[in-house]
Amino acid sequence: MPGQGRSPVLIIAAILTLLIGLALAVGGVWLITLGGSWYYLIAAIGFLLTGILLLARRPAALWVYALVVAGTLGWALWEVGLHWWPLAARGDVVFLIGFLLLTPWVTRNLADRRSTASDHRSEAVRPVSAFRGAGLPLTGILAIALAVAVASWFTDPTRIEGTAPGPRAEVPDDALGVPPGEWHAYGRTAYGQRYSPLNQITPANAAQLQEAWTYRTGDVRGRPGDPEETTFQVTPLKFGNRLFLCTPHQSIIALDDTTGREVWRYDPKIRGELALQHLTCRGLSCYRGNGAAAAAPVPAPAPTPLTTASPPLDLPVAASERPAADNCPTKLFMPTADGRLIALNPENGAVCTAFGGGTGQINLWANMPNVNPGAYYSTSPPAVAKNLIIVGGTVLDNVSTSEQSGVIRAFDVNTGALVWNWDSGRPDVTTPIAQGETYVPNSPNSWSISSVDEALGLIYIPVGNQPPDQWGGNRSANVDRFSSSVVALDIATGQLRWVFQTVHHDLWDYDVPSQPSLVDLTVGGQTVPALVQPTKQGELYVLDRRTGQPVLPVTEKPAPQGAAQGDRTAPTQPVSALSYDPPPLTERDMWGATMFDQLACRIAFKKLRYEGRYTPPSLQGTLVYPGNFGVFNWGSVAVDPERQIAFTTPTYIAFVSQLVPRQDDKTLYVQGENRPESSLPALNENFGAPFAVKLSAFTSALGVPCQAPPWGYVAAADLTTGKILWKHKNGTVRDASPIPLPFPMGVPNLGGPMMTAGGVAFLSGTIDYYVRAYDVSNGNQLWESRLPAGGQATPMTYTGADGRQYLLVVAGGHGSLGTKAGDYVIAYALPRT
Repeated sequence: MPGQGRSPVLIIAAILTLLIGLALAVGGVWLITLGGSWYYLIAAIGFLLTGILLLARRPAALWVYALVVAGTLGWALWEVGLHWWPLAARGDVVFLIGFLLLTPWVTRNLADRRSTASDHRSEAVRPVSAFRGAGLPLTGILAIALAVAVASWFTDPTRIEGTAPGPRAEVPDDALGVPPGEWHAYGRTAYGQRYSPLNQITPANAAQLQEAWTYRTGDVRGRPGDPEETTFQVTPLKFGNRLFLCTPHQSIIALDDTTGREVWRYDPKIRGELALQHLTCRGLSCYRGNGAAAAAPVPAPAPTPLTTASPPLDLPVAASERPAADNCPTKLFMPTADGRLIALNPENGAVCTAFGGGTGQINLWANMPNVNPGAYYSTSPPAVAKNLIIVGGTVLDNVSTSEQSGVIRAFDVNTGALVWNWDSGRPDVTTPIAQGETYVPNSPNSWSISSVDEALGLIYIPVGNQPPDQWGGNRSANVDRFSSSVVALDIATGQLRWVFQTVHHDLWDYDVPSQPSLVDLTVGGQTVPALVQPTKQGELYVLDRRTGQPVLPVTEKPAPQGAAQGDRTAPTQPVSALSYDPPPLTERDMWGATMFDQLACRIAFKKLRYEGRYTPPSLQGTLVYPGNFGVFNWGSVAVDPERQIAFTTPTYIAFVSQLVPRQDDKTLYVQGENRPESSLPALNENFGAPFAVKLSAFTSALGVPCQAPPWGYVAAADLTTGKILWKHKNGTVRDASPIPLPFPMGVPNLGGPMMTAGGVAFLSGTIDYYVRAYDVSNGNQLWESRLPAGGQATPMTYTGADGRQYLLVVAGGHGSLGTKAGDYVIAYALPRT
């Protein structure tokens, strides 16, 4: 009978609402003191009153809680509208508690006592349920909340619908001398477009793609000494009937293009105990033996063989099990993690003995300052330009102010002799450096992929920053000129032709990570040779590649001021007419898996310094959005030269940057004193600078981003107008959440897209393990296939010896992203007819 004691469920519900109320009260008061929303304190009062009334077994508890639900629903709609994921974070706990309060174990123990008409001293007990008495208002408002939730499933305020134009220019299928069925460079051609003229796969048949073969390299991260960022990011090359790729631990492999059978493998025998932050190989470079001379080579000393390295590194001379080739008219080039550049014969994997003074390799540590094996190397394939192989490299990031040089060097493609060197720390002298001299220490480097226009005689190089990234008080004029820029150098001499800076006095690690894409655009009825440069901050700069002048307008806009002591900030920053820069974050953009971590994220947001993009790093802690993960990273974008559009994969993740004053050059302020002596370099310690930096993604205590999803999209942009044509959230949290639920939230991507003349684009780099195909015209997903590991690489496509178009995907995972490691090379094709 109702009223006979309190049920355990009623007591649990009362205690739960009281605890929630106390938590919301504490957090709500804290948020109000920071100038934030009053909702949480008001909701706390409602929860506390509900809990008290439940303990008293009063039906009024349900009336009070109905007001809590109604207020929460109204507040949520006011803040975010019909946007499911932000709504869910605000209402999930509130809705579930309301559902609990309507269960019979609670309602039948609430006594609704009323005086009778015949005897005012006696009372009647009126039953309470979800559909009777005090439970009815709560049932009604929960039903309304559920209807709103269902309606939000069918709306997406972030989605842009549209249609891309059809072909607007004619481009030869064998542009730049690359046969349509082959893939000769990281971006297929020296133009770096990631576009193939193949058209067997179309929107009409892409759903029929099926696995044709799988090859496993046997090379997976996890060996002793591997850094966290040991990654399988390669985009293979294809010419003849073979595919060529490299593995994280630097093996080079040739495969049969129709079966995936291994033809040969070369092990360069990388030395151990390297000071590596990254261990990867994004790809190889190919010299096809038909390059014209890049003008008469400047007289240069003989290549520096490893046995006479200056300074000595005692690097191994790699040996092949096959006889060394005397001549290699076609060459494969690979830079190694221990600082070598190796030339191989693609026919048999033998070293090209004419290269490097008979060793088949040259020493990239020659003339380098601050020798520290593993601290300088190239993770990206070098550029081949006429008869030169042009090499940049990465240096340790945010370890010290005494790193290696960011010099760009050009070597004779046949002999390995140094032809020129361009050092951003000493940019006017490009003649080969003399023996015994060293390049400028700590000058800005180029760790990404360059593009080449041999007709114009220019190479286009994306340039990074001088360490440290978040403090620039000691930067020279040359450093400030060339950091975070794209530079055009004369192929023959290395002389600077122009420079375009994407960030002035960069303090946010907005180095230029993406390969520039070269494309001829029709603008105002005229053909303009253009360069498209994606950036971490979301700008796509479209420049005249002859001069570096903007084709689409670039506006200098005022930037926040107030740098750390001893530093400065640029008064303005360049913003392109084609921009994926997201709107500035506000408190209402904060998110979480529950209302509690959302509240914590709101508090954290209010405690940080944030005045929009380019807010300077601070002792207080600065919110950096977009974060240094990048809207675009090394995967770049895909450019269709016929449609004159870009297929893009913008990602939005906020970071926190906090400066930590250094008292000396030895103490570990970020990683702690218990760091083993044999561990990798102390990332973000910035030895030699006045500040270390604590840098992390802006996440809740549960590890989910504090900003609301979507975090990742696919989108298309018109390169002639700067208009974003369509934009759709992309990817699920299936492989990033404790429960593998395929929620389509739009997730981060690391790895580039690829586009074809068949009107289909491909992407495998999302943090869920899928390769997907999209209709280029409207962005609709056409097909997906589950991958056995993370696909953080850029797919490519080719024609096999059997005449079929293949899609090739590498699934190897990424250490710092936490995606599953693997060693898979997977080919897909349409069914045989």
